[in-house]
Amino acid sequence: MSTETTAQKTIRLIIERQEGPNSKPYQEEFSIPYRSGMNVIACLMEIQRNPVNASGKSVAPVTWESNCLEEVCGACMMVINGKPRQACTALIDKLEQPIRLQPARTFPVVRDLVIDRSRMFEALKKVKAWIPIDGTYDLGPGPRMAERDRQWAYELSKCFTCGACVEACPNVNERTSFIGAFAISQARLFNTHPTGSMHKEERLEALMGEGGIHECGNSQNCVQVCPKGIPLTTSIAAMNRQVNSYSISNMLKK
Repeated sequence: MSTETTAQKTIRLIIERQEGPNSKPYQEEFSIPYRSGMNVIACLMEIQRNPVNASGKSVAPVTWESNCLEEVCGACMMVINGKPRQACTALIDKLEQPIRLQPARTFPVVRDLVIDRSRMFEALKKVKAWIPIDGTYDLGPGPRMAERDRQWAYELSKCFTCGACVEACPNVNERTSFIGAFAISQARLFNTHPTGSMHKEERLEALMGEGGIHECGNSQNCVQVCPKGIPLTTSIAAMNRQVNSYSISNMLKK
């Protein structure tokens, strides 16, 4: 930061913008007043209130997504100074300037910093990341988990589908259909659940198919950028064992 007084300090942002899904991206610089404790979302809100770029030209407000502002929803994930992370917890005082904001281009860009995460939800559907229950009658309480299992399963359940692990993964690109570390970890979570394990084989079949666990290159980028510290590489290793065991078991049955 500058040695100027707080009232005179400014924040420089270089934002990669895009008017629509098929438009050409371009960069635009903004300079906004500094306030103590600001995060990236606060900067974007300041630009929204006064959409004037660093050249003094009035422009369309920058488009972005946010919801909880508490690192719970995952909606504000973007690439900040080259790293995918949550904009709500990216504090200005801890970022090098100029601050560079880019959309997570592993995903289709809708406009500016807004992306389409549909591929993540399709991946969750592929591995059946839920517990199917017929809600037409009272099933009563389900089986209990051992406390030791519950504690680590809770860590896996912290995933909020932000997409940081997908953006950081070199194996997720236009040439592959890899579902990503988050989906593999969610398959592990539901395979371990006493009720969810009833559909364990279906999840393993999905992980053996196109875009499955065999397409992971073990770069370990995912675990480094996960904002919740989820042990994604541990989950990948655990599911790899499950898939191999299931595959060998099927071969022996033939």
